[in-house]
Amino acid sequence: MRYLLVGILCLCLRQILLAQGDVSAKDNTPKYSNEYMNIGVSARAFAMGFTGVSFIDDVTAGYWNPAGLNNLSSDHQLSLMHSSYFGGLANYDYAAFATSIDDQSKIALSIIRFAVDDIPDTRFLVDVNGSINYDNIQFFSSADYGFLASYARKLPILGGLDFGGNVKIIHRTVGSFSKAWGFGLDFGAQKQINRWNVGVVVRDVFGTFNAWSHTTSEVEETYALTGNEVPVNSVEVTLPRMILGASRSMQLANNFGLLASVDVDLTFDGKRNTLVSSDLMSLDPKFGIEADYKEMAFLRFGVNQFQKIKDFNGSTSWTFQPNMGLGIQFKDLAIDYALTDIGNLAPGLFSHVFSIKVNFNVEE
Repeated sequence: MRYLLVGILCLCLRQILLAQGDVSAKDNTPKYSNEYMNIGVSARAFAMGFTGVSFIDDVTAGYWNPAGLNNLSSDHQLSLMHSSYFGGLANYDYAAFATSIDDQSKIALSIIRFAVDDIPDTRFLVDVNGSINYDNIQFFSSADYGFLASYARKLPILGGLDFGGNVKIIHRTVGSFSKAWGFGLDFGAQKQINRWNVGVVVRDVFGTFNAWSHTTSEVEETYALTGNEVPVNSVEVTLPRMILGASRSMQLANNFGLLASVDVDLTFDGKRNTLVSSDLMSLDPKFGIEADYKEMAFLRFGVNQFQKIKDFNGSTSWTFQPNMGLGIQFKDLAIDYALTDIGNLAPGLFSHVFSIKVNFNVEE
């Protein structure tokens, strides 16, 4: 098992280095491919600045870091989340279930859906007689799906290491006009060092490949009339991304605790609008804190998405996204809420995020 882990880590590093060095690969891949898979899950993590790689220890670890599934507090866990974006035009939903195989291994299944529904199709608004007929308007959805099958296991190396991986299936549809299927792998690890928890995740380790197919017969005439290029079948590649995380829990008083965390996203597809950016890599740090009372009531804050914005007068300034949230744990039920982008300090609009988590067969 030790040699298998070393082999996997070497392959991860190899793919990242290839992504760095292969300029042609960068030029032929979209920078924000499958970006909806990087939005995040769980109102707790949203409120804490979208951090979680090092400390996540519940069913949502299937998304943040599959290694964290090893620390489930119950035999089974279920989590649901909903949020909306762009004034309710887009809906983002998540559901996951995790269970124990034995004391050393866990599995989880997760699904993510990001979609704009009820988009009007007005191609047939004008009938053959040249009259407008609103009954001819049809509706379709532009929907992106992510399916994650996760496996985690405790390894007897380095003084005890939690390791996990995801098999990821991507499905994207634009009505009956276009669809894509993709496949990818993620790997992650967690370890406690003294009072610190550290974690690492490599997403899309070998690149996630989306194969797009288009029903051009349905849109060819419309595209020709509007001067747009008719899409062709193609393959879209999502390059690897690494996320490093560290966190520490502390007891402030008899009934009060505090968790502080930091995550850093490392991308290798050229310059991005992040706090640290270069042709070699871009670094996007995120920070979060969580205060709790008897581990029953929680208050959370976080900061992320540091970006440089150019104003109309030509000057530039830095923006960031502040977040906050509340949580309550009542026996086997946890309910969390997050408000992202407090005060509209970032270019994106704020969003309300709700999530619940249910434990079954809690271990004493």
